Amino acid sequence: MHRRKFLKIAGSASVIVAATAGTGFFLTRSPTDALKPWKNAGSIYSDPIRWALSYAILAPNPHNRQPWLVDLISDTDAVLYCDPDRLLPVTDPFSRQIVIGLGCFLELFSIAASNQGYQAGIRYFPEGEPGEKLDRRPIAYLSLKQQPDLKADPLFTQCLNRQTNRSPFDTSRQVSDTTLQGLSEVSVGDVRVAVTNSEKLRDELRVLTRDAMVTEFRTADAYQESVDLMRIGRAEIERNPDGIFLSGAFLESLRLAGILTRENLADPNSKAFQTGLSMVEENTMSAMGFIWINTLGNERISQIEVGRAYMRIALQASAEKLAIQPMSQALQEYSAVEPYYKTIHASLAQQPGERVQMLARIGYAANTGPTPRWPLEARIMES
Repeated sequence: MHRRKFLKIAGSASVIVAATAGTGFFLTRSPTDALKPWKNAGSIYSDPIRWALSYAILAPNPHNRQPWLVDLISDTDAVLYCDPDRLLPVTDPFSRQIVIGLGCFLELFSIAASNQGYQAGIRYFPEGEPGEKLDRRPIAYLSLKQQPDLKADPLFTQCLNRQTNRSPFDTSRQVSDTTLQGLSEVSVGDVRVAVTNSEKLRDELRVLTRDAMVTEFRTADAYQESVDLMRIGRAEIERNPDGIFLSGAFLESLRLAGILTRENLADPNSKAFQTGLSMVEENTMSAMGFIWINTLGNERISQIEVGRAYMRIALQASAEKLAIQPMSQALQEYSAVEPYYKTIHASLAQQPGERVQMLARIGYAANTGPTPRWPLEARIMES
């Protein structure tokens, strides 16, 4: 979130300076415990299952809900579940996006395991595939088998570098055809990956993603779901290192001054809300290309495979120093965004029954750093 934008909310910088002067405030606002999982990945675990899981918990996922729960069976076996308390019932009523996030988790688990010489066995939905609603049945059975001659997945080197970049992209830098081709060659299951940097389609998708996101902002229950998950400032992030984090000394000083609050963020008449809309437009209209992932049909296994494919794409983007951010609003299944859903499928789906599962903007931007995470121990089920 941009300093110059939020200065418009404050009206003047004097109230911020007064709230923070002489306290060392600006030196102490970055969360520490919430970022430890990035430092601890692979470094504090000796058994292979925890070692691989310590990377898997860094996977991208909707609203940073981190919906994974793991039941450890042994040093090489585990069962993955979805935490029912971490769903998004308004914007993701069928938990399609949550399942895609679980697919990202599984792919990162497999990639990490390969670096230690273990082949990951992943059996989807061992007690049956759920229907429209997720239930308490397991998502996958995980097993590791040692193979000393197994080559490490080359994408492993990007596990700690990957990030979802929510800042404006550099519109002076084009994404080359060669770079796009590398991203589109990801192959997992039956998914189809497509890309574009053509000006016409890129601009159409810029407008579509902007309008869909603005609609979500202006749909009270959908936007409130996001506002309820916002963590404003270091203390909130450390207590709940999931959801949508608003961090940094500047934003936290606005919070202390009573300027940046959940009430203001949710109020369509507030400066905070209007500034948020302005930032949405700046971000979406700066996309320098798009990548999308389609499937024939919409089975749960297909959703898992989409997540696994996106995980590989995000890691490849990191290797190319490319910024990437999912733009999911036009793909969601609630009534307010239905027009965008129809438009995007008319544009990007090629066959009857084909489903656009993921859409992401790509470009170049400054590094924004890792996202807060719960430690692995917090996501392991108690026996």
